[in-house]
Amino acid sequence: PGTPEFDLFVKEVRNEICTKAGQKCTAIRRIIVPENLVGDVQSALTKSLDQMKIGSPLNRETRMGSLVGRDQYQQVLKRVEELKKETELIYDGKHELIDADYESGAFMSPKLFYNDRPFEKLSSHEIEAFGPVSTIMPYRDAEEAAELSRKGKGSLVGSIISHDNDFIADTTWKMAPHHGRVFVLNRDNAGESTGHGSPLPTLMHGGPGRAGGGEEMGGLNGLHFFLQKTAIQGSPDVLTAITKIYTQGAEKKYSDKHPFQKHFEELEVGDSVETAGRTVTEADIVNFANVSWDHFYAHTDATSLSGTIFDKVVAHGYFILSAAAGMFVSGKKGPVIANYGLENCSFFKPVYAGDTITVYLTAKEKINRGVKGRNIPSGVVKWLVEVVNQREETVCVATILTLVAKKSPFMQVNTDTVKKALSGLTDKTEPHWGKMSAQQMVEHLEQSVLASIGEPEAGKCFTPEEQLEKFQDSLYSHRAMPKEFAAPFLPEDGSLPELKHKNLEKAKNSLLENVKRYQIYYREHPDAEHMNPVFGMLNKEMWELLHRKHFTHHFEQFGLL
Repeated sequence: PGTPEFDLFVKEVRNEICTKAGQKCTAIRRIIVPENLVGDVQSALTKSLDQMKIGSPLNRETRMGSLVGRDQYQQVLKRVEELKKETELIYDGKHELIDADYESGAFMSPKLFYNDRPFEKLSSHEIEAFGPVSTIMPYRDAEEAAELSRKGKGSLVGSIISHDNDFIADTTWKMAPHHGRVFVLNRDNAGESTGHGSPLPTLMHGGPGRAGGGEEMGGLNGLHFFLQKTAIQGSPDVLTAITKIYTQGAEKKYSDKHPFQKHFEELEVGDSVETAGRTVTEADIVNFANVSWDHFYAHTDATSLSGTIFDKVVAHGYFILSAAAGMFVSGKKGPVIANYGLENCSFFKPVYAGDTITVYLTAKEKINRGVKGRNIPSGVVKWLVEVVNQREETVCVATILTLVAKKSPFMQVNTDTVKKALSGLTDKTEPHWGKMSAQQMVEHLEQSVLASIGEPEAGKCFTPEEQLEKFQDSLYSHRAMPKEFAAPFLPEDGSLPELKHKNLEKAKNSLLENVKRYQIYYREHPDAEHMNPVFGMLNKEMWELLHRKHFTHHFEQFGLL
């Protein structure tokens, strides 16, 4: 008493007795307590149970409802009578029901039993009253506590509530063979704990023996039980073809285009690049030691190498990895967004000053992924990095992870691309949807371009504030604009604005001129922001994304792309 663990223990037991009126497979049926604390636990738990509000679930004060029905009520009563034959009923709540009554419902107050000799009186371990019923039983040491837990002959979960790591470790190992999950609760994890009866979705839910001998799992792990396992035997090329994961030894695919310049869809497993060689110098080793502060003797002190595996001062493994990255990257901006991980890095041979290293970079695996928010649609690409020396001996192998952008389905907006698309537009070109004429479409795009440079500044945004973030996030996705979108700033009768230019050719020329102005404007004012009536205040990046979608939408409307 007086410790956080004691309070947590009482609270957790109370919750597990009363949640769903004790009608759940993980409810606590046996409360195993140090024998010197039985009285304290009984007193504290009784007071806690007395405060439980039982009654109609329609009343907000209610915290515990009824059993599932009268048949279940009678079944639980029968089990209670069986438990009374060997153990003492020490608490039988007399709760007043809220907006309900005992006669017409299946309400049952919480009940506590006490088993003073749990190694002799076995009914507490063998009889389950599937309701708000539990039994307190004493133990003298960790060995007895674990032995009592095993008397259940298989449980879904057993909880250890303690701040003594030695006790926890000892008891966990002894409980584990008879429990599907061991839940440890104390002051350190209570704030984020899911509780005794709520396993995390990645954890096993099941148990041996009386717990059913099965397992329930969510997500992909749960599917593994329904999947057949088949071994595949073949050459590295065959294994790569079947698994879509590059296997070392398979043929590498070389091309004039660096793999880092390919979008996610364009990359193929096996795409590779072989770098030019780099000769490691003593200066490289010294400089890396100074930059990294890694002055480990094997890299800096030739007099300390006796009895080691090194013949002379050796290059840092992380220098080799860093040098490899510098050798295989393509410095030009391309679809690779970021390097965000490193897997399975191993060093096999020392590299000394005078050795020449060459790097082979190979696309090992592609993992598609969904993207939310203001992130560029991308996929994960795992790359196999193989570093060899001048004797073709492998000195380092690693797998790096990169985010690689997917190819945008929307056109680039500049004077060249717009001019090319407009070349096929005439007054006779009919839209595939909507009611705009060719010239109205061109003038509409021009109006959007002018708005992006504040000519004129839009007076307001028509999108509700609570939806604005979602609208702006949509600019980053590869979802096309809807075809029948009704702009909120158009007249209620659906009429279109009057034409501004004398004819289509003048409208085209004016649009091209303003696209050029737009490009120059944001080169000179990269931090500028201007209002859009649908998407709100947009910066340079957002305007570019909007224009790409908007131009593509209307050019496809008139069959120009």
